Amino acid sequence: MVAGDKRGKTFGLGCEPVVGSLAPAKKREYRVTNRLQEGKRPIYAVVFNFLDSRYLNVFVTVGGNRITVYQCLEGGVIAVLQSYVDEDKDESFYTVGWACSDDGSPFIVAGGSKGIVRVIDAGREKIYRSFVGHGDSINEVRTQTLKPSLVISASKDESLRLWNAHTGICILIFAGAGGHRNEILSVDFHPSDIYRIASCGMDNTVKIWSMKEFWTYVEKSFTWTDLPSKFPTKFVQHPVYTASVHVNYVDCNRWLGDFILSKSVDDEIILWEPKVKKEITGVGVVDVLQKYPIPECDIWFIKFSCDFHFNIATVGNREGKIFVWELQSCPPVLATKLSHPQSKSPIRQTATSFDGSTILSCCEDGTIWRWDDVSNSST
Repeated sequence: MVAGDKRGKTFGLGCEPVVGSLAPAKKREYRVTNRLQEGKRPIYAVVFNFLDSRYLNVFVTVGGNRITVYQCLEGGVIAVLQSYVDEDKDESFYTVGWACSDDGSPFIVAGGSKGIVRVIDAGREKIYRSFVGHGDSINEVRTQTLKPSLVISASKDESLRLWNAHTGICILIFAGAGGHRNEILSVDFHPSDIYRIASCGMDNTVKIWSMKEFWTYVEKSFTWTDLPSKFPTKFVQHPVYTASVHVNYVDCNRWLGDFILSKSVDDEIILWEPKVKKEITGVGVVDVLQKYPIPECDIWFIKFSCDFHFNIATVGNREGKIFVWELQSCPPVLATKLSHPQSKSPIRQTATSFDGSTILSCCEDGTIWRWDDVSNSST
């Protein structure tokens, strides 16, 4: 890595990163316990509900203009709980997540090709709100777990938008002079610093944004009594940090404490530490710690997932295989590699259950696969 200018080049620090071996350690053994054919259209997202301990085995998928809620039961059984079909038959949802109303009831938040964020009140089984504002398709929605009515959306229009799912207000728009210069593919809230957000995209960069100076507006969104459209939405034009950790599209990033896991179409996930060089505004210093190879993962829009405690990361590839990496090991350990003769379609996203015992994958051929950990099973 080399030192660069103020436009977001990367500075190198520390030693060479540790690269994981692709020889599976077989520390975990998963077996296919179910396979569902949801439809003929690709399923782009699958997400467990980590926000409410009552619903840890409930997950949601999106494919075409359909949103479907399922429950994982014993013995590999998957039960359908709810299904919603968008009124626009041409809608294609790319992303889905969970949020909460102010009284704690579960919300489903989805977005896709039409650039509209749909909020569904799953407790009452009806559309709660629709957020209009993005100028192009939405690639990811994420929820602030410390305040689970705050939702952020990442769009092809090169902006992020922070919404209050309960009041319907667009609080902040992250875009402008220091913003992304191509599609934003992924975004994530910091798990303990309520102000920080990380985003990445087709401009090959990862950016860290701060809401600290705008927090009064975030708080105001909870007590606003006028029309949502009259709220004084603010622009955040400059991230506190920009770095080019990858040399190609970055299509998924997640915080791991103060570190970041980011995935590129260069067949790998990287664990790295962002450090801001205060004397050069906006320039990022990067210390790359570990690399997790993922063979045949060179098409964009494949997203990884982790269990609640970040013990493992699971990611699919374009050949229908799943790689399960241990995140607490150095050097990186590939716990296992999952494959099935009938799973040959690109896996667009995995969902890892709260304790890591179940892995779900959703595929371009409209299938959902359930894998269960049988490492300690007597069968």
